[in-house]
Amino acid sequence: MTLKLYGGARSRASIIQWYLEEISQDYEFVLIDLQAGEQHQPEFLAINPIGKVPAIVDDGFSLWESGAILLYLAEKYGHPSASLHERAVWGQWVLFANATLGPGLFTEALREKEAPRLLSALSSLLTDSAFFLGDAFTVVDVAVGAYLSYARLMLGMDFADYAAIAQYVSHIENRPAYQKTIGAR
Repeated sequence: MTLKLYGGARSRASIIQWYLEEISQDYEFVLIDLQAGEQHQPEFLAINPIGKVPAIVDDGFSLWESGAILLYLAEKYGHPSASLHERAVWGQWVLFANATLGPGLFTEALREKEAPRLLSALSSLLTDSAFFLGDAFTVVDVAVGAYLSYARLMLGMDFADYAAIAQYVSHIENRPAYQKTIGAR
């Protein structure tokens, strides 16, 4: 059975698509028309009872929430021999991206206080590394990198005060898998 990714035209499903392309995993993208309310139809609610995208069905197994999906895909297809500690670090970063970085950059009431603190820390981490976990691109770079890229695209952040982040975002946005997914929008 084929892995199916359910998503809307402008949804976090593009983050999942980016990762699937990075790991060269075959999948079928199922476009859910959010404007028409397809996410509230019984067929989709059977996959995600909350009625949100993205969601996947992989060999009969349904999963929703972008962070959970990324971690599942990393363990099953990306790096199936990863240690408990590696998986824990991925989880830490994916949760950070969704629960701390995303709100810190995209919630207007938090941005002025949170963005400088978060971006300073991330820039320091990237100063001596090509990617967040060293020299290898991982699921962490998709999770965190997507929010940084979205901040550039949607909020016009140029990261002028954070040279390592500016270089990192430029680097990930030039990856073929990024160009095929997020970059193509």
